[in-house]
Formats: sequence, structure tokens, C-alpha cells
Amino acid sequence: MAPLEITTSRPDPALLELPWDTPLEDWPTAILAALPRGISRHVVRFVRVSGRVLAIKEIGERLARREYDSLRMLNKLGLPAVEPVAVFSGRTTSEGERLDAVLVTRHLQFSIPFRAVFSQLSQEETARRMIDALAVLLVRLHLAGFYWGDVSLSNTLFRRDAGAFAAYIVDVETGTFHERLSEGQRDMDLDIARTNIIGELMDLQAGGCVDEDVDVIEIGDVLLERYEMLWAALTARESFSADEKWRMSERIERLNELGFDVDELDLTTDLDGTTLEIQPKVVDAGHHARRLLRLTGIDAQENQARRLLNDLDQYRAVTDQQGEDEELVASEWLQDQYEPVVRAVPRTLRSKLETPEFYHEVLEHKWFLSQKAGRDVSMDEAVQDYLLTQLPNRRDERSLIPSETSAIPAIEP
Repeated sequence: MAPLEITTSRPDPALLELPWDTPLEDWPTAILAALPRGISRHVVRFVRVSGRVLAIKEIGERLARREYDSLRMLNKLGLPAVEPVAVFSGRTTSEGERLDAVLVTRHLQFSIPFRAVFSQLSQEETARRMIDALAVLLVRLHLAGFYWGDVSLSNTLFRRDAGAFAAYIVDVETGTFHERLSEGQRDMDLDIARTNIIGELMDLQAGGCVDEDVDVIEIGDVLLERYEMLWAALTARESFSADEKWRMSERIERLNELGFDVDELDLTTDLDGTTLEIQPKVVDAGHHARRLLRLTGIDAQENQARRLLNDLDQYRAVTDQQGEDEELVASEWLQDQYEPVVRAVPRTLRSKLETPEFYHEVLEHKWFLSQKAGRDVSMDEAVQDYLLTQLPNRRDERSLIPSETSAIPAIEP
């Protein structure tokens, strides 16, 4: 057997014990993760190695190395993408027959393939929320100069994000980096995305997973509308008179509300100084997530962070600490509010939801119980009721890799 060629930034000897001299489709079930698989144009298997769930995709060597490099760059840029682990090439069978290379990536914990969402849910609003998440992902990729080339719901994983979704890119075989994307490249990605999304939703509609009266073409158009709105908000040049400088702060606040930080503004004036023009030069996503991490050390999705920060602000008001140092109040909130709630989750149930998502759902459950009871239900009551009536019925999502027909708990609109 010819020697393996291994490309990896984090060597793990346990990977060498896998049967690389066997075609991936023939790997024994004993070594595979006991998780159902979805549909892929390549052979994909999931295994548990060193306590991690890894996805292994059999693919040509050139494409495997290209995808590995692209995923590494996306991760370095802090963009939402799966983590590449290794490329194994030079594979041969024990008889000397050549085998394709494989790309190894780390499975994204608590992520949900889009078809699994619709396997039990057929709400049009769910489709729109997923499209919103995909639009945000596509804008972020384009701002970084990345042309995807195969935008689709199937090539994306979704994580719950406080009633919404956060989208992560999975398949980047056709992706390429550029210093800056042209308008034609962006339009091409959008056209591919719209076509693929409509086709995918039509397929689900034919299988009864999406209601027949849902206009899937309209949903495909929503992606274009959401993308163009967000792209304009992040990149458009804005003109105003010199005595309206407050509009610079308004522009930054508007971008912060969308979840983006502005590191630089391009500011120009006309010859007589009566008109100003501004345009964001550097825009980074994750405004609320970074603020929450700085104040509390909690790593959360953007909408989760926004929800937790709102709870922190409410705690500040209730405890009459509006004039106190923000970091001191955050530390007190973390100790008195957040940590007691998350510690209440039994160890056996901790793989159901990510911790920030659990806290968000408890807050939502507290509101629901208070409305029902006609009084302010305490956090302790809400936690205990949620743990008793809601969480045990949820499917574990830490390593959920559902098939086309497997069901997951409904996501409330």
C-alpha cells in the first residue's frame, strides 16, 4: 500500500487508525457514528474520533485541497464556516487500486440541516427566517471577497439563534477568494442562490414537507430583497449637509442594530465644505456577540447575545444600577441570574441545546407562564417548569445529523 499524504494543522494520531485503504462507502458500521445521514453528491460518513464527531467526504484530491484551504481561510477571517481538520490523499486499496482523497471537517455542534427543519415543520415563516440567515451569511462572504458559486440551503447548516437562525457555510468546492467581488460576481451568486432555493423548496413541497399554498418563488425573491437591503446598509455612500453631523452617529447605530460594528468611515467633503459624504470602509459582524463576550465571557450567536444583553439591561434597571459601571453590573448579573439558570440543567440534558439558547428559551417560557398566570412568574418557577415540561422532549442537538426524513422538535415562530 502506498504511503498516505496527510495535510493538517492539528495532527491527531487517532485519525491514522481509520481504514483509509477502504472505499468510504464500504467502511464498517462499527466505526461510524450512530447518526443518520443526509443526501450528498459525494460519499460522506461521520465518525467519532478523540471525542469529536468528524465528517469525512470522499472527493478528488485537487478539490479536497482547494476546499480545505478555503475553509481554513474562512475560519481565519472569522466567517461562519465548518472547521477543516485534514486532507488524506494517496489512498490505495490493499490490492493497489487508487482511491479518491478525503476531506475531513469537524461537525458543527448544535447545527441543523435545512431539510431536517422542514421534516416536521412546514411554516412559511420558518423558510423566511432561514432565508434571512442565508442572506446575512452571503453578504458577509461577499464583503470578504469570497465568491461561493454554489449557494444553496443544502450547502448550509443552521444553528438556533434566539428564535431566528444563524447560517454556516459547509460546501465550498466552487468557492474562490478575490480582492473584491465585482457586481457581476455578486449577481451570479444571487442568481444561483435563488434558483437553488426555489428548487429545494419545490422538492420539499412535492414531498409534503412544505405546505402547497406556500409561494416558494416569492420566498426565493425574499433572499434578493434581504441581501440588497443589507448590502446597501453596509456599503452605500450617504450624503448630508455639514450641519447634520449627527447622521454619522445615526448611521453607525443603524449598523449596530443590524449586528455590525464599523471600524472605519470614509469621510469626504465638497470644495466649500457644505456637504459631507460617508461610507463604511470596514464592517465586522457580531456587534452584540462581541459586547456580550467582553462583558461576561459568554460566547453566543448574535441574536442570542442581543437577547441576553436585553436581560442584562433589564436587570440593571430592576436593581437600580443605571449609574454603576457596566462591567460590574454584568458580573453581578452573570452570578445572580445567568449561572444559576444554566447550572440547573441536569448533566443528562445538556446536549439538548446550547447554553445561551437554553437561557433564551427559559426567558421566553417565563413570559409565557406569566401571561397565562396573570402575574410575574419567578425565574426559578420558569426554570423548573421548563426542565419538567419542555427540555426532556427536545432531541439532542449537540451532534444532530438528521436524514432527509428524520424529525426534530418544532421551532416556534
